[in-house]
Amino acid sequence: MAIRLLNPREKSLLRGNIFVLVSLAIALPLSDFPHNRPTLLLIIPSILAILGTADTMRCMQRRWNWYHAGVVLCIYMDLMILSIVFFFLLYPYANWLSFSR
Repeated sequence: MAIRLLNPREKSLLRGNIFVLVSLAIALPLSDFPHNRPTLLLIIPSILAILGTADTMRCMQRRWNWYHAGVVLCIYMDLMILSIVFFFLLYPYANWLSFSR
């Protein structure tokens, strides 16, 4: 493969982080954030973020070193972005959360 970054058989921390950050950048305009309109197109960034997190987790090492610590921080970032994207996806459908009757 001409570009090592695009080869899915090799571990790449950069590729995983790019997937997750691009999924957040796609999810923000799709959700129309302050208004939180329901759309099932948010499934695409959700899947992209899951794939990016899985790709980041492939970079974990068995023994602890500073690279391993950096990968753990990247996984925490991925989990925060996953929770934001899932919130954008599921919150507009949560009508049962309203307390007004």
